[in-house]
Amino acid sequence: MKTISRASKKTAPADVWAAIEKSQQQTEKAQRKTEKSLQELHKIIGHLGNRFGEFTEHTLVPDLVNKFKKYGFTFDKMSERVHITDHEHDLHAEIDAFLENGTDAMVVEVKVNLNPADVDDHIRRLEKVRAHADLHDDKRKFYGALAAAVIDDSVKTYALKQGFYLVTPSGESVKIVPPASKVKYW
Repeated sequence: MKTISRASKKTAPADVWAAIEKSQQQTEKAQRKTEKSLQELHKIIGHLGNRFGEFTEHTLVPDLVNKFKKYGFTFDKMSERVHITDHEHDLHAEIDAFLENGTDAMVVEVKVNLNPADVDDHIRRLEKVRAHADLHDDKRKFYGALAAAVIDDSVKTYALKQGFYLVTPSGESVKIVPPASKVKYW
């Protein structure tokens, strides 16, 4: 029986370092490519989230003037995406839907999924709206409503106890749920 012997090729340390460097470069290139893909994915997801938010607004906000008539409000005007910007008094607020007449106004915040922090944020928003109105001798009562496609029962209870109206999907339409006890205004 014959044995075949192979001459072993020795690897020089420079060759090992070159292979390691090449591997590092390939890894870094793959990481950059992955990061770019993740950034594009985040952008797409953010865009879809914004579109779903717009869909929620377009579903829940129309016809609120008529819906609130059931609760004794006669609003003659509704504006969407109202901004309060008062740098002098550091009062800034964004209002998704603003219903108004000469004596009352309804400040509506729209969310896809309502959570307790959103309720607390709306309280602060109404406090800013009240402060801004006071600075301009606006004596109207400002009521609050929260509109959402999804509201957990515990959040619903919390929001109603805070004196907010809730605007929710109801079959082919939307319904308004009045506050649990006393209606609150700012």
